[in-house]
Amino acid sequence: MLLKSTLALVVASLSAGCAVGPNYMRPDSPMPDRYLGQTAVEQRHASATADFIVWWESFGDAQLTRFVTLALKQNLDLAQAFARVAQARAGLGAANATLLPSGNISAQGARAYQSVETPMGQVFNSRPHFDRYGNAYEANLGVGWEVDVFGGARRGREAALAEYQASQAGAAATRLTVAAQTADIYISIRGLQTRLDVARAQVRTQQELLSTINLLYGKGLAAELQVRQVEGALAQVRASVPVLEAGLDMAMHALEVMLGTPPGAHREELANASGEAGNWRGLPRPCVTGLPCKAGSLGPNKLVFASAIPAAPRIASTGSPGDLLRRRPDLIVAERRLAASNARIGMAIAEYYPKLSFSGLIGSATSVSSGNLFTGGASQAAGVLGLRWRLFDFGRINAQIDVAKGQEAEALAAYRLAVLRATEDVENALSALLKREDQAGILAQGMDSLSRARGASFAAYQKGVVSLIDVLQADENLLRASDMRAQAQTESARAAVAAFKALGGGWQPHQFASAGR
Repeated sequence: MLLKSTLALVVASLSAGCAVGPNYMRPDSPMPDRYLGQTAVEQRHASATADFIVWWESFGDAQLTRFVTLALKQNLDLAQAFARVAQARAGLGAANATLLPSGNISAQGARAYQSVETPMGQVFNSRPHFDRYGNAYEANLGVGWEVDVFGGARRGREAALAEYQASQAGAAATRLTVAAQTADIYISIRGLQTRLDVARAQVRTQQELLSTINLLYGKGLAAELQVRQVEGALAQVRASVPVLEAGLDMAMHALEVMLGTPPGAHREELANASGEAGNWRGLPRPCVTGLPCKAGSLGPNKLVFASAIPAAPRIASTGSPGDLLRRRPDLIVAERRLAASNARIGMAIAEYYPKLSFSGLIGSATSVSSGNLFTGGASQAAGVLGLRWRLFDFGRINAQIDVAKGQEAEALAAYRLAVLRATEDVENALSALLKREDQAGILAQGMDSLSRARGASFAAYQKGVVSLIDVLQADENLLRASDMRAQAQTESARAAVAAFKALGGGWQPHQFASAGR
């Protein structure tokens, strides 16, 4: 009676195609229609408009593009992510295999030599024509299938598929992170190189100022206080150089690790200048009677920096906050893991119900000779109908279901938190981009004013109205403003990189179009 009821239940379940447990639906995530800084960012005026997929090319720096491309090929974090995708693909294949019958073929042959000293050997030996040598051969084909009546294996496949999709999205997220970090480090390197040029120019200016003050002090035209003040200022500027050099070394090492190469592999290439970060349009500096002086010793008309700081391109369209759910791969990771945890609830619930399996064997066996192996008398067959039911283990099953539900609740909270943080990332990046560009623009105006002030001080010096000290101090002010502007330009470009990363640029989301269905 139990067998008949079970078979009826199996037939009904298979015809309905149902699976126990909750069916997954992607949770709603209320999002605003626009970002707070979206309008201002889309109205920015920049020299280039970014391609959202290959945004690093929009900075107009060939070396930046080359390094990002190289990192996407060689980075070891990305290699690990691809390996995780391969593992998840194998897990999906194993989950698919559980839904199908399994089969195996076995064969064996044996030859034995019977002792005649044992009781059994003595009995055998008493028979006429006893042969102490014996042969045995066997060949079988076995088939087994556990029918997924209540959908536990199908829920397992859903979980494996969701984990596979999460691993793919994780690889895309790692790819985006690698591209963004490589670009960010490269921009930092160019900014540090520019600041080092400015700092070294400041050292030269302070040294020239100290020489002038010492000369005047020797002639009794300057106080010792002025000498010591300039010496202190020179020491401060000199002290900034090794700090910047150390930062540059660390940034170069970090970039090379991103490229999957040992530190030092690209130092020469990074050290070679590829442009100008800006210029210092001063006037020809004079020589002073009594000072060591060569033509142009106090500086050229134009201060050429080591390399250009890439300019942030224009982000033509940021999309809506709702687009983040499809564009940010880390959000797809969180959503797919939520789907997997939902499917595992069904896997746990399926343990309430019986498991039905079928198995069979067909083959041939003989202990006489190989010539009789596949004859009718040597044939053998077996069929088994199996039933497994954890009938008195419901307390443990209840605990497993509670664990699965708790994991699903945790994954849901993690997904919602990821959505909020993603929106926060975008707002912070857009705000930083706008404010840093405003800062750079203000400092550019300040540099223009200081450049005019330096020209005026030089003209006044030629007329004898001001001293050379005033001209050199004007140079120092201009250089200090140049350093601040270089920092602002660097941070503006880095903010653009952060904006592209926060918006999920740099990959194609179409491969996950079915996520959450």
